[in-house]
Amino acid sequence: MARPTHCARPDEPTRPVTEETDLDQPPSEGTLADGMRIIAEFVRTLPRKPGVYRMIAADGEVLYVGKARSLRSRVAAYTQPTRLATRLMRMVSATRTMEFAVTDSEAEALLLENNLIKRHRPRFNVLLRDDKSFPYIVIRRDTEWPQLAKHRGTREPANEYFGPFASATAVNRTLYALQRAFPLRSCSDGVFSTRTRPCLQYQIKRCTAPCVGRIEKPEYDAIVDEVRGFLGGRNREVQQKLSARMEQASANLEFEGAAVLRDRIRALAHIQSHQSISLPSIDEADIFAAHLEGGQICVQVFFIRAGQNLGNRAYFPSHGKDLGEAQVLEAFIGQFYEARQAPKLILTSHEVAERDLMESALALSAGRKVEIHRPKRGDQKDALDQAVTNAREALARRMAERGTQRQLLDGVARVFALDAPPERIEVYDNSHIQGSAPIGAMIVAGPDGFNKNAYRKFNIKGEGAAGDDFAMMREVMSRRFGRALKENPD
Repeated sequence: MARPTHCARPDEPTRPVTEETDLDQPPSEGTLADGMRIIAEFVRTLPRKPGVYRMIAADGEVLYVGKARSLRSRVAAYTQPTRLATRLMRMVSATRTMEFAVTDSEAEALLLENNLIKRHRPRFNVLLRDDKSFPYIVIRRDTEWPQLAKHRGTREPANEYFGPFASATAVNRTLYALQRAFPLRSCSDGVFSTRTRPCLQYQIKRCTAPCVGRIEKPEYDAIVDEVRGFLGGRNREVQQKLSARMEQASANLEFEGAAVLRDRIRALAHIQSHQSISLPSIDEADIFAAHLEGGQICVQVFFIRAGQNLGNRAYFPSHGKDLGEAQVLEAFIGQFYEARQAPKLILTSHEVAERDLMESALALSAGRKVEIHRPKRGDQKDALDQAVTNAREALARRMAERGTQRQLLDGVARVFALDAPPERIEVYDNSHIQGSAPIGAMIVAGPDGFNKNAYRKFNIKGEGAAGDDFAMMREVMSRRFGRALKENPD
């Protein structure tokens, strides 16, 4: 259990650096000396125990979160300027107080560190920018007639989940094919309980209409077992059984039934055709590959479950320019599993310096053994090489897109006679339905293109504003910039 320790706030605040582009600029000697003196005051009272420390600016902003095997030794390192990279010197210069939490083990400290990074998003840490949850396919077993559906969020113990999938598109595509191969209900309980006749899904042979008794319970349960087997990796076994049933139906001159089975087999083949990586020798694994170029990095993540490729996703974490691929990848993996359960095996393109510690922390969170491995040969190495290639190509595309985006921003600067290209553009619009349901919206663009994480929706609250576009815009702008002034008075 983490135990927070007391810290005092010195009375010598200075304005912290707020521009991301300043992270690698050398600080002034006096400012650095002030930060080191403040840190040294804390070092004297710190225990030689594992824990987590936070560097905090004068305005309360959490600048950095780190973990340590020995809090005293680790924090003391920040008082030795010759051992500090430019980015860390900048961080120390802005530090005006610190907070600490002592933990029972270094593994627990690592878990707490990742939790705090996610909560505070410190600008001197490696940050996972896109942290939304991954979608799963769920077989709902908490109902008499199990439902096949897409799921995102908290998982219920009574149900069975298969994934994660890299995107909602991948799940929807797989579900579309699965419903052709395994005609289970996909409707909600409310729709299911009120049906009096089969729906369109039954007419196009993507449901067996259990809602109106068109299939017996044992036959329906057999289809449920088939889809469980297929999603669980026994796809060859499932296909062989369907093929045998198709041949038997054909031999019995049941050609319509044989045609249905044929279509189900084709649907399964369609699903497998979208899997560019197939590793029957691996039960479950996540593959992480990093590629650094031009001061930017891409981390490509592949999800392998039951020997099947469930898709991949590219991430572009923010990081200090003094960090290499291995350091960024290690920090990234820790944050990636802060709110997710790690699989049994994690394959990485670089050696993880604190592999044993990370394995212990992930095992503590998952409740079972987790192995981190950098393969040197075989199928695992081939899959990793493909992930590295994907990371390299994704980064090249992003750099090309950023170049185009930068040209567009340069054009904006010329048109409006700005001193420099804008780093952030906000676009606002309002809408209402004949004076009711008024709403405002803000979209954001910058050097990386559109930043969907920064989009905001405003429910118009002012009386008389509905239907008055000027009043609606006044409220939106007042709320937007009122919040900005509150968060950053300068």
